[in-house]
Amino acid sequence: MTALMRTVRRQRALTLADLAAATGLTKSYLSKVERARSTPSISAAMKIARALEVDVARLFTDDPAAASLTVERAAEHAGGRSHPIAATMLGKAMAPFLVRPGRQFATLDQATHPGQEFIFVHRGSVELNHDGRVTALEAGDCAYFDAAAPHALRRVGAEPAEVIVVTYAEPGRD
Repeated sequence: MTALMRTVRRQRALTLADLAAATGLTKSYLSKVERARSTPSISAAMKIARALEVDVARLFTDDPAAASLTVERAAEHAGGRSHPIAATMLGKAMAPFLVRPGRQFATLDQATHPGQEFIFVHRGSVELNHDGRVTALEAGDCAYFDAAAPHALRRVGAEPAEVIVVTYAEPGRD
């Protein structure tokens, strides 16, 4: 996310302070993201993308080439808590991610963003806290919800969990 984020920010003639004001994130946090010292959550990445007026997945790649087909290999996203899917595909209507939730709900404010969100539990067990209502989900379960309400995931049980998260915000509605 580093090089492209900094490049786009500079092209837009924005300082880190400007971007912080537009996203509600701190200047020091954004600097850490640009220097690859921190990996943003999906919610933070979406805030940054909206402020920079680019597709959120585009921020996770330095490959400017547009693609009409992307293939994700399991070995390419074996680590990390969150991995954007189809990051090189430009002009997507949806923003898909592979998420490996931690054991706790996020310690920061729960995510909110315009649009809708779909989650599918691929492996393990999770709990979804949506607007204060906690729902248990097992492998094979899915949920679809209004993403404007606060929401967060956490893994439950000993087995690591993998969740496919797909966000959608109607263009021009944020």
